[in-house]
Amino acid sequence: MRNNHWAAVLLLTLLLPLAARADEGMWLPLFVKRLNEADMKKKGLKLTAEEIYSVNNASLKDAVVQLGGFCTGEFVSSQGLLLTNHHCGYDAIQSHSTPQNNILQNGFYAASRAEEKQNPGLFVDILVRMEDVTSKVLESITPATPEAERMAIVQQRQRELADNAKENGKYVAYVRDMFGGNEYYLFIYQRFGDVRLVGAPPEAVGKFGGDTDNWMWPRHTGDFSMFRVYADKNNQPTSGPQAGNVPYVPKKHLPVALQGVSEGDFAMVFGFPGRTQRFMPAAGLQMTLDQTNPARIKLRDTRLKLWKEDMDQDPALRLKYASKYANIANYWKYYIGQNEGMKRLKTVDAKKAEEAALAQWISQDPARQQRYGDALNTIKQSYAGLRQYNLGTQYVNEAAFGTEIITLAARMMPLASALKASPTDKAAIDKAVADLKEPVAEYFKDYSASTDKKVFAALMGLYMQDVSKDQQPEVFQTVQKQYGGSMQKYADYVFSNSFLTSEAKVNAFLAAPTAAKLEADPAYKTYQSVYSNYVQNTVPKLQNMQAGLVRANRLYVAALREKNTDKVYSPDANSTIRLSYGTVRPYKGRDAVAYDYKTTAQGILEKEDPTNPEFVVPQKELELLKMKDYGRFADKNGNLPVAFITDNDITGGNSGSPVINGRGELIGLAFDGNWEAMTGDLAYDPELKRCINVDIRYVLWCVEKMGGAKHLVDEMTLQNNGPNPGVGAATAAGAAADMSDIEKMKVKTEKGGKTKIKRKKDAAML
Repeated sequence: MRNNHWAAVLLLTLLLPLAARADEGMWLPLFVKRLNEADMKKKGLKLTAEEIYSVNNASLKDAVVQLGGFCTGEFVSSQGLLLTNHHCGYDAIQSHSTPQNNILQNGFYAASRAEEKQNPGLFVDILVRMEDVTSKVLESITPATPEAERMAIVQQRQRELADNAKENGKYVAYVRDMFGGNEYYLFIYQRFGDVRLVGAPPEAVGKFGGDTDNWMWPRHTGDFSMFRVYADKNNQPTSGPQAGNVPYVPKKHLPVALQGVSEGDFAMVFGFPGRTQRFMPAAGLQMTLDQTNPARIKLRDTRLKLWKEDMDQDPALRLKYASKYANIANYWKYYIGQNEGMKRLKTVDAKKAEEAALAQWISQDPARQQRYGDALNTIKQSYAGLRQYNLGTQYVNEAAFGTEIITLAARMMPLASALKASPTDKAAIDKAVADLKEPVAEYFKDYSASTDKKVFAALMGLYMQDVSKDQQPEVFQTVQKQYGGSMQKYADYVFSNSFLTSEAKVNAFLAAPTAAKLEADPAYKTYQSVYSNYVQNTVPKLQNMQAGLVRANRLYVAALREKNTDKVYSPDANSTIRLSYGTVRPYKGRDAVAYDYKTTAQGILEKEDPTNPEFVVPQKELELLKMKDYGRFADKNGNLPVAFITDNDITGGNSGSPVINGRGELIGLAFDGNWEAMTGDLAYDPELKRCINVDIRYVLWCVEKMGGAKHLVDEMTLQNNGPNPGVGAATAAGAAADMSDIEKMKVKTEKGGKTKIKRKKDAAML
C-alpha cells in the first residue's frame, strides 16, 4: 500500500505541469510542446515545437552547441562557422597573442581557412537527443529506502544508462538529476574536438566598458568572437585537429535577421545555462549572504588588486594574465551584486514566508506530515552545522587554490601516487609524467612567480587570520613557530626553495622524478597540508550533514511542486541544454530611473575616454562612427544598433547563446545580465530580470565594415523579413535557410544552371 501510494505521488508530481501556466524558466526542449508551445505562440513564436526540438529532423537544437563546457555557441553557416561571445573566446584569443602579434588587442579575422587558428583541447558538444529516465533510475526505490542505499543505487543506474548510451565512445552521455533528485534525464551529445579561431574584434570592442560596465545596462560592448568547427571527411567528430579535417556541415544553421528588434518582439534564448539555485531554502540563502559571498569578494578583491599592480607595470605580464584576470573579476563583481540584490529585494524574507506557508500546508494533512514532515526542520539543522565549516571551505577554494603554485602542486598528485605505489609501476610513472608535460607548458606560458608570491603571502595570510584555528592546516603552525607568524617570510622561503616556480626546474624533476624530492618541496608540502587537513577533518563532517540535507531538499522541492499546482516549475540550470522565451522589454531599475530596451553607437562616442583603458575606442571604429558609415546595418532611423535587452531567463553558461526571433532567425547574442537582478540565480524577479544581448547588426558591422572581413558575413544567410515576429510564412529564401544543411548538399543542378532543392527527411534515429 505504501509503495503504491508513493508511486502515485511521483506520478502526480510528473503530471502537475500539464494544467499549469508558464512563468520564469529555463526549459528542457524535450517538453516544449507539452509545457510551452501555446504560451510561446501567444508571445509571437511562428515555429512549431518540432522545429525547435526534434530527434529525426533538423531543428534549432542542432544549431546550438556547448562550447568547451563553459559557454554556448551557434552555427551561422553551412560550413561550421560559429558565433559566441568575446569573453567565451577570450582564452583562445589570448593564447594566440604575443607582444609582437597581439591579436587580443588588435583583433583578428582569418582571410582564409588556412589562417584559422587551432585550439587543442577546445571542443563543442552538439545534442543528439535527451530522454526522461526517471522511472529507470528510481525503479523500486521508496521513501523507506535508506538514503545511503538510495544514493548508491541512483549513481550506479546513472552510470549504466550513460555508459550504454555512449555506444563505445561514439557519443558523450550523462544523466543529470532535476528538481533535487526527483527526476532524471539522459543527455547524449556528439563531441567535436577541432574548433578553430576565425575572428574576434579588438579587445577594446569585445570588452568595451570593462569591469565598470560589467553586469550593467546600458551596454555598448561588441561581445562576440567567431570559430569554425571541423570534422573528418565523413562529417564525423574527431578528438582534435587532424590532417584531412574539413569544415563541419551542421544539420541546421541559423539565418541572420537584419530587420532588428522592437519593443514587445518575441525572443528565445537557446543555450547551456550553468547553475541556478532557486530551490535553495532560506537558511542556505542566509549563509550565502553572511559567509559565502563576503569571503569570495574579499579574497578575489585581494588577488585582483595584486595582479593588476603588476599587470599595469608590465605589458607582457598584462597579456599573460588577461584571461585569468577577466575570469576572476567577472564573478567577483557578480557576488557583490548578488549580495546587494538579496538585501534590496529581501530575498531571504521572501523564502522564509514561502517556507512558512509550505509548513502550514504540510501540517493540514496527516499523509503530508508523514511524507514531508521533517524536511524543513532537517534543512535548518543541516545548515546550522554547515555554517561552522563553510568559511573554511571558501578559504580552501579561494585562498589556497587562489594561489597558482598550489594549483600546480595539486596537479602533481597522480604522479605522487604512482611514485609511492608498491610495487613500482614504471609504466604508470611514465604515463603520469607524460600527462603533466602539456599542462606544465601551458601553465608557465602565462605565469609570473614574483606575482604569485605576493598573492600567496596575502591570501594564505588571510586564511591563517580569518579561519577558526581548529580548522587550519598544520603548515600554519610551522609559519607561527619558525617564521614568527609572518606569511610573507614563509612565502619568501617557499618561492626560493620550490622547484614548482620554474618550468625548467619542473621539467628537470619530471626527467627523473622521485617521491622524496616531491614530498620535500615546500610548495607541495604546503598543498599537502591544506588538502589533507580539509579531506581528513572537514569533509567527513560536511558529508554527514549533507547526507540528511540531500534527502530533505528532495522532499522540500517535491512538496513545493505538489502544493503549488498553479505554477510550472522549471528545473534549476545544471549546464544542460535549455531554452527560455520572453520579449524585448525595457525596465524601471529603481525610483525615477527607467531604461530603454536598446542602445546605439552614439553611446560608444558618449562613453569614449582615451585616458581610461576600459573606454578606449579603436581609431578605425571612431572614424567610422563619426562619419556614420553604418552601411546596410543601420536601423530604420539611420542609427547603428549595438545592444538590446529582453526579459529572457538566463545565467552563466548562457554566454554566447543565440537570441532568436519568432521565425527562428538570429537577432543577437546573449552576453550578460543586469545589476538590479543579480539575485536571478537564487530568485527570479520578472520586473527586473533582463538578458543583455549584442545586436547581430553590430556584430556584422564590426566584422564587415571595421574588420574588413566581408567574406565571413557573405558566408551567412542574411534575412530581412520585416518586423519581428512577422505575419505568415517565411520567404522562400528563409525556408531554404531553415532546411537542414545536409539536405542542401543534395541539391541537383538541372539544365540551364537552375537548381532544385530536394527535401528528404533524415530517417535515422540518432
